[in-house]
Amino acid sequence: MPDQPLEDLFARLERERQDADRAYNDALTALDRAIQSPPTLPDAPRPLDGAGLPSGDGGVTNEVVPLSRIVLGGLRSMIWRIIGSPPGMEQRLHANLAQYANRIGAAHLELRHTVAVLRDAVGDEFNALSRFESLLVQYLQTITLYVDTKNRSMGGSELRDRLALVEQRLMILKRELAARAEPTPQPTAPAILRSPDQPQPPDVFAGRIDSTTYVGFEDRFRGSRSEIRRRVEDYLPVLEHATNVVDVGCGRGELLGLLQANGITARGVDANHTMVELCRARGLEVERSDALTYIGQQADGSIGGLVAIQVVEHFEPGYLVRFLETAYHKMKPGAPLILETINPVCWMAFFETYIRDLTHQRPLHPDTLSFLVESSGFSAVDVQYRSPVTEGDRLERVPLRASDVAAGSAGGDVPSVEAGPLAQLASVLNAHADKLNARLFSSMDYAVIARR
Repeated sequence: MPDQPLEDLFARLERERQDADRAYNDALTALDRAIQSPPTLPDAPRPLDGAGLPSGDGGVTNEVVPLSRIVLGGLRSMIWRIIGSPPGMEQRLHANLAQYANRIGAAHLELRHTVAVLRDAVGDEFNALSRFESLLVQYLQTITLYVDTKNRSMGGSELRDRLALVEQRLMILKRELAARAEPTPQPTAPAILRSPDQPQPPDVFAGRIDSTTYVGFEDRFRGSRSEIRRRVEDYLPVLEHATNVVDVGCGRGELLGLLQANGITARGVDANHTMVELCRARGLEVERSDALTYIGQQADGSIGGLVAIQVVEHFEPGYLVRFLETAYHKMKPGAPLILETINPVCWMAFFETYIRDLTHQRPLHPDTLSFLVESSGFSAVDVQYRSPVTEGDRLERVPLRASDVAAGSAGGDVPSVEAGPLAQLASVLNAHADKLNARLFSSMDYAVIARR
């Protein structure tokens, strides 16, 4: 299906891989459960031989009687019948014969029982073996599909990123060729203000095709849409009573979609071609323009809320000042202003997030941004720190035993005078770790929240 989106293709391949995994695991589990343990067989029956045959004198012999002795015994029995048997011999003979017959009968019954048990056991074993072989064949049949789907997933994440980027670029090229006869007008103002006498170098990722590259950059390093949507949910209480909210630099539209789902009227603006197209494809109201131009075109006192998530670090200082001053005049009295940006005071945020993005122009200290907001006329200016560095990335403290800590000490971990040198050293190390954590590993982002 040449028109099938790559996301749908990868989703289908992932479903097939998961189905193959389940079939493989189910077949392997069934095969394991079908393995039978050998049954407990009864003891072998006693052998049937001539042991215990009655002798001619009424006793019992344990020997196997040869034919000659049987003949002689018969003659002797005939003689005894003629002249008469000794007293009691006939009774003993009959008793011995009865005992022997009983033993023969018991042995026969035991033999029949043993043969029946063995027959059932052998039948069960053959049935189990047949079932095991059937399940083994089913298991082996799943291996081909299982290995095939595993081969598909090798290098899947990298292939997914590359193919998605290629597909997006091809879509843009197709639109460019179709619209070549009627070129799309460019924005009237650049995204970043420069003095008129300076040369105008092309903005990074400003073209229609290069803008798709930046979308791929955002997808890889900014986070998934669902992740960003969860992060911006914290701003809903600030915007819940607002109307006509403008999301500057709306990007992939996570906040716009969240506001729309909560019944808050909002529209977005972004200078990135592909971002705008992605938002419009989701039914969001988004216009392509730079922030200052778009805000300047709005009527005074018309904007009911202004949000810029991870945007102001892309502005040059002069552009930022004019943006804030213009926003103040275009917003309604009491309307909320939310500006979220990277926290450069946190060194981890600066080195792992800020300098990674080529489009960033100037890091903004929380004090600097809050001052600029306040000096532009906004009130109730508040700085809220977000996305704290996880404990796994922070410097660890050295644990101290309670016996090494002075009772009632203010910090709770200050060693007593009598504490050993190791406890005192641990206290010093902990104090340094706290200072470094506060400066290097605090919060990755912060937001300046104010009111018009």
